[in-house]
Amino acid sequence: MTAEQLISFARGAPSLDIVDVEGLKAAAVRAFEADPAGLTAYGTSVGYLPLRKWIADKHGVTPDQVLVTNGSLQADAFLFDYLVDEGDAVVVERPTYDRTLLNLRQQGAEVHAVTITPDGVDTDELRKLLESGVRPKLAHIIPNYQNPAGVTLSLEKRRALLALAVEYGFTIFEDDPYADIRFRGEALPSMLSLDEHGVVVHASSFTKTVCPGVRVGYLVGPAAVIADIAKRATNLYISPGMVAQGIVHQFCVSGDIDRSIRTVCDALGERAGLLAAALREHIPGVRFTEPDGGYFLWVELPDDVLAADVFVAAQERGVAVVKGSDFVAEGGEHALRLAYSAVTADRIDEGVRRLAAAVEAVRR
Repeated sequence: MTAEQLISFARGAPSLDIVDVEGLKAAAVRAFEADPAGLTAYGTSVGYLPLRKWIADKHGVTPDQVLVTNGSLQADAFLFDYLVDEGDAVVVERPTYDRTLLNLRQQGAEVHAVTITPDGVDTDELRKLLESGVRPKLAHIIPNYQNPAGVTLSLEKRRALLALAVEYGFTIFEDDPYADIRFRGEALPSMLSLDEHGVVVHASSFTKTVCPGVRVGYLVGPAAVIADIAKRATNLYISPGMVAQGIVHQFCVSGDIDRSIRTVCDALGERAGLLAAALREHIPGVRFTEPDGGYFLWVELPDDVLAADVFVAAQERGVAVVKGSDFVAEGGEHALRLAYSAVTADRIDEGVRRLAAAVEAVRR
């Protein structure tokens, strides 16, 4: 099977046809024309200051509450390093982003996974965990179009989480890179915007709305927390990449980002619908929640089908998927994560046909 024939549902990255390359080229020119000194010199550890202000305005906070980083994974790493010591309890969703699990394990955290339901993390289950005596330093939550499950945390549960954080004294890490990639429904307020007690630290990035290559993410939280993390950032790298952040700033202030978001939403909304329809048609017995936004669809296979076997059989047929077991500490043996972001509409049905053949081969 040649590389040209591969259909990959494995990676949450946009296909090139929905990246605004021309807009980014123009933003780069404007950035160097507007601020050549700022882009070519060492910057500050909090990031490119004009972009920091733009992000602060977007979230209705002051700039001293914002730290701009080299991608949101670095924002995650900074916060975990700041808050979590070896042996500390941390709550995650089940399933959750695989690199979150990896980073927390490397940090030596005691990870407690709480089940996800169609309207987000099970807050009743979390309360029982807390009542049992577990005292987490933080709860890592992906509220919108969750990776990998694709579900969205309801407003009721957002308020319940905030109340639990205040009552039991933990930080909510609101990891929210997919919020703007909404196909339908009304946008829900972030937990950051609902927070009246300083218990939320919010992270996002421009990976899903601009492109992955810029590697620009950020943290928003209490000013004292951001200041402490900024000191650590200074010791790590003096400053993040000013050129990329300057380009993103010009892309944002020009309004190009709004057009880019519309392009991505239109394309991915179509792809998610096509993927759901193809799964229903070609693989009887699969279960999934069709997402209202984001990049991912979580598929529960029939109980007689192991995802590890499907993974291999799918590779043999030229289609790439990710096993559900990658996103949980235990379990996930009958689940797959499918990313529809990088597969153009004309290839989705063929990709699912190949996946269906893999499932059938495993069943036989």
